[in-house]
Amino acid sequence: MKNIYLFLAVLGGIIPYILFFQFVHAEGLNLSAFIESLFVNGAAAGFSADLLIASFVFWLFMFVESKEINAPKPYLFIVLNLTIGLSCALPAYLYAKASKKND
Repeated sequence: MKNIYLFLAVLGGIIPYILFFQFVHAEGLNLSAFIESLFVNGAAAGFSADLLIASFVFWLFMFVESKEINAPKPYLFIVLNLTIGLSCALPAYLYAKASKKND
């Protein structure tokens, strides 16, 4: 499973950035247009709200898990979540957790 997590983390880093670059190419570095696009209609708003809630739950989960022995510290994965997305941060965390378990 460890290698699958690593593959999914890489994939989860590449695919969102391809889409982000398409947006930046079309709109420039316009943060207000980006945020407006996240909630442009009900479908987009639903996905955006779901992702924000899932990210928050992931952060809480990591902080609770970080109290266990050999659990990864959450800070790197929060940065990944904020800069790339949950699709990279979650499998990266699972990869790190599986790697520590095998140590």
